[in-house]
Amino acid sequence: MEKAKTPPVIHAVDLFCGIGGLTHGLARSGIAVKAGFDNDESCRYAYEANNSGSEFVPADIRDLGGEDLEPYFVGAEASVLVGCAPCQPFSAHNRKLKKEADCSLVYEFARLVEETQPDVVSMENVPGLAKHEAFADFLEVLERLEYDHDAAVVWCSDYGIPQKRRRLVLLASRLGSIRIPRHGVGTRTVREFIAKLPPIADGETHPDDPAHVTMPLSDINKRRIKQSKPGGTWKDWDDALLSACHRKSYYPAPYGRMQWDDVAPTITTQFCYYSTGRFGHPEQDRAISVREAALLQTFPIDYELSEKSQPPVVRDVARHIGNAVPVKLAEAIGETIVEAVDAR
Repeated sequence: MEKAKTPPVIHAVDLFCGIGGLTHGLARSGIAVKAGFDNDESCRYAYEANNSGSEFVPADIRDLGGEDLEPYFVGAEASVLVGCAPCQPFSAHNRKLKKEADCSLVYEFARLVEETQPDVVSMENVPGLAKHEAFADFLEVLERLEYDHDAAVVWCSDYGIPQKRRRLVLLASRLGSIRIPRHGVGTRTVREFIAKLPPIADGETHPDDPAHVTMPLSDINKRRIKQSKPGGTWKDWDDALLSACHRKSYYPAPYGRMQWDDVAPTITTQFCYYSTGRFGHPEQDRAISVREAALLQTFPIDYELSEKSQPPVVRDVARHIGNAVPVKLAEAIGETIVEAVDAR
């Protein structure tokens, strides 16, 4: 009988780790993420509470050198450096993609790749970065160091994530060929992820889950959401509920409701505000809760987002969730890395 092959020992470091979406997905794929670096101390609790064995290191990437990362790779058969460098100039809300936009953190990421030369590198970012010279310069560093690489803008819905979310994914390897996973797993819907949660009222916190909480609506928005239809627009309202901006705007998503049997819009850092997108619950008269947004980002339902003694500040945790790499996308990336290392 043929002996089962032992999985390779892979150690990873996660730059710009946030609350651990990328770390959590990689861990699910069998990669030991030894440390996550981030300069936002408020991410520490969620990162460490949900990712056993992964150390949260509060640090600015600009202050790090290769010598700070290399100890985390000791004892591994393969080393992996991953990260999602913040690049807000390329968000969907800023369509003027200027060459002079600050992409310094992408260059810092490239510097650490050069100083540590890990076996595998992965970057996840907004699609607009692919058009910027910073990304081209990053690829030049990889080519000079003789990495095989592949990059693509992917739809998260192809990876079992119930969102209209597009992301730039890069994979690079010094061990041989590596390619972006493009397998489709079938579209998942809002209903599948949040329909079983207990109902809550606007502004209420569920007693059994402090993260199942919403930002309270203003009086006029309470009236508006009652007239909002799933998948509809503010054009469904009575004229008395329209403001001057609605009469001039053709953008339909603000003040909208999600649809049960469709994917959600991109979960942004502003999902807690009903006015900023189609973030209304499909049938309850409120914005989606923090827990619902985390589930739509494919975090597990028991992912701790704040200490039990300190209920989450909704706007702060919304920023953490909106900035996170969806866990299922991270898991697909991790599985591809494991396969590449195993095939070396």
